[in-house]
Amino acid sequence: MMECIFCKIAQKETPSDISYEDERFVVFSDIRPKAPLHLLITPKKHIPTLLETKEEHKELLGEMILLARTIAQVKKVNGFKLQMNVGKEGGQEIDHLHLHFLAQSRG
Repeated sequence: MMECIFCKIAQKETPSDISYEDERFVVFSDIRPKAPLHLLITPKKHIPTLLETKEEHKELLGEMILLARTIAQVKKVNGFKLQMNVGKEGGQEIDHLHLHFLAQSRG
């Protein structure tokens, strides 16, 4: 966890283009965007992957989806894609739970 880049971003130890933050989440731009608007919705709590979530995390997971809706409203995006890569074999590059928010318009 000490070497987790997403934890460092959440703790302001590493600079990032943060577009939203609250007590549970931080949202920032992907450094290798796959769409004109590509944000990462990341819980501040370190959870390595979806496979390591538990029953106690279902509220947090639901809040991630609702936060995507809020981001779409703020950015004035009418359509977007959500993607979660799970594990190395699923394309996950950073071992910290995160949800990709991709849109063709920056709003």
